[in-house]
Amino acid sequence: MKRAKNSPTKIILVDAVDCFVVDDEGIFKEMYSLLETFPNRKIILTGANDEQFKKYDLNKMPYEIFTLKHNPEKTDPKYYKILLQHFDLSKDDVIYFEHNPDAVKSAKSVGIKSYYYDPKKKDLEALKKFLINNI
Repeated sequence: MKRAKNSPTKIILVDAVDCFVVDDEGIFKEMYSLLETFPNRKIILTGANDEQFKKYDLNKMPYEIFTLKHNPEKTDPKYYKILLQHFDLSKDDVIYFEHNPDAVKSAKSVGIKSYYYDPKKKDLEALKKFLINNI
């Protein structure tokens, strides 16, 4: 499902656990509200296996979910190559935010415009600026 070449809308790749999903709380409602202000397609990225999928209620997410069940991890550039191939996308079709600095580096290494989201700061204003500036 390739986008038209002239379409300005990028797909937002959303880190699952410790970003969009908060341990013992579920969906981070303020982040969900922010993401809903963008009409873009969203895909939640995770490495979750079946057990973790249940633990974090990933089957109840409002967006598509992509996981490779830790094979490979998101810190491996192969994860992003497989993701792009799976959805028939190029690196220029997506932007990404992630809480793990090594996963951010990994995504950047395959050319995906990526942003490190600090789960302790929960700076949604900075995330919003990244999204607006890169969509």
